[in-house]
Amino acid sequence: MNKVTLSMFSSFDTGTRPSEAEPERFYHGFVLGLLTELSGRYLVTSNRESGFGRYDVLLKPEKGDDGIILEFKVQDPEEEKELSDTVKAALQQIEDRKYETILMDQGVPGERIRKYGFAFCGKKVLIGKENRHP
Repeated sequence: MNKVTLSMFSSFDTGTRPSEAEPERFYHGFVLGLLTELSGRYLVTSNRESGFGRYDVLLKPEKGDDGIILEFKVQDPEEEKELSDTVKAALQQIEDRKYETILMDQGVPGERIRKYGFAFCGKKVLIGKENRHP
């Protein structure tokens, strides 16, 4: 992902601060575009309500795959020192707002739901996943 962002993105696309022209929307749209290849395997939805909030992207499996929840965050250097802190904030938001509710209501068991936090800062990207405890 970093290779793609470095070669394709412009700093004018991404902005330099979380409040500048809502750069999260740029990243969100970019990732949605990448996910079009999964049509037929997943039902991809964006910005819908689930639990106590609105997730960024949710992939409901149409076959036997795991369900997937993606949360995007642009690093706020005043609050998060490292991109890894932004990933943690994204993953925490998924948990706190219980975005998995809609998948579970549709029959996807909790252990079959994967959660990913995407952290962006300009052309830098860090993706982390929830740590599952056995």
